[in-house]
Amino acid sequence: MKAYIFPNLDKNNCEEYTREACGILLECGIGLLMDNAYSERFGDLAGVVFSEHTKAIPECDWVIVIGGDGTILKCAEAAARSSKPILGINCGRLGFMASLEHEDLGLLRQLKTGGYTLSPRMMLSVTTDDGCCYSALNDVVVSKSDDCKIADFKVEKYGATISYLRADGVIFSTATGSTAYSMSAGGPIIEPDMECIEFTQMCAHSLFARSMVLSPSSEITVTLHCAEGSHAIVNVDGNSVLKITDRASVRISRSELRLDIIDIKGNSFFGSISDKLMQPLKGSTEEILK
Repeated sequence: MKAYIFPNLDKNNCEEYTREACGILLECGIGLLMDNAYSERFGDLAGVVFSEHTKAIPECDWVIVIGGDGTILKCAEAAARSSKPILGINCGRLGFMASLEHEDLGLLRQLKTGGYTLSPRMMLSVTTDDGCCYSALNDVVVSKSDDCKIADFKVEKYGATISYLRADGVIFSTATGSTAYSMSAGGPIIEPDMECIEFTQMCAHSLFARSMVLSPSSEITVTLHCAEGSHAIVNVDGNSVLKITDRASVRISRSELRLDIIDIKGNSFFGSISDKLMQPLKGSTEEILK
């Protein structure tokens, strides 16, 4: 049995958590793989094999991410393409996808015994007019840029118009992403293993703007209408991937990829809702945004 370890060393306490987690896994007889980029930082850990992540992930049984939800998003596509489940250890702020906190690290021993469940997560595919394709675990966001004072977005499903709105942008999320940007824009929280596409409007200039939950088989086209010289930005899981101009479109549908999230504690999602969304964030602004 092998685990690929992916730490986000920009997070507070990440190195400490990583070393502790590695110690527990090695005690259980689980082999550890890490990317070559971490060889200098963790080269003193006996039993860790360093190689390129493109080689290491297909060889492992699990991907263990130490950071926050953003760190999991960085690994999601690579893990999904190799059909490897992800276990998140949270040292970020919220950590809805990360099922373990620091005090839970002893539960890593249950990987060896199979004492965990897998939560399958639907992913999205977004295709541009020029044929480029991207995958998202959380969401696809099309939003007007600073040079665009007014933008209209036409949203169609199989050619039928769902909405034609003037807004700052539109968000299409999976159930996993419902607790991210979509929730902040007023969208509902959806149980993460539900298969659907959530459509949420951002600051729509309308008295009747409401989120919609669409079937997972939906094929959606978003067309931008804006002034000449203006543009909108397409973000996939928080990463800006391209700019689009007037009359350009992107197409959003269910991806062929699926990601399995490891849940060792059981019902960790509902625990996160209670413990994290119902409580005020603590710490300085710099710590919260890190």
